[in-house]
Amino acid sequence: MILRAFTDGASRGNPGEAGIGILVRDEKSETVLSLHGYIGVCTNNVAEYTAMETLLERASSLECARMIIHSDSELMVRQLNGRYRVKDSGLKSHHARAVALMKSLPFPCSVTHIPREENREADRLANLGIDEKIPV
Repeated sequence: MILRAFTDGASRGNPGEAGIGILVRDEKSETVLSLHGYIGVCTNNVAEYTAMETLLERASSLECARMIIHSDSELMVRQLNGRYRVKDSGLKSHHARAVALMKSLPFPCSVTHIPREENREADRLANLGIDEKIPV
């Protein structure tokens, strides 16, 4: 089975109060995992990476043959796919952790960029995380 995951990080201000949203669906578009939470004050890029890391931490317990991860963060996707170098010192540890988590999964996964409009549900969840202020 192939799972499709959608992640988003939101920051109200940059930096500002931030949240993450994660949605995982199976081949029938049924929700396998839905998660949101508050992560404190950080930049939008740190929020995006935190959402990705949280997904990858939880993904090891999911059963699938492959996972396709979708994000509207072009910067993060290109960094994770090796197309951009990670220049920001604050993102280097997040990038390294995300790469290590992907490699540790018992199934292959890929990360693809999608337009913001195709990531509305993960965005809604990330903003809900900020609104509710409940830590992940």
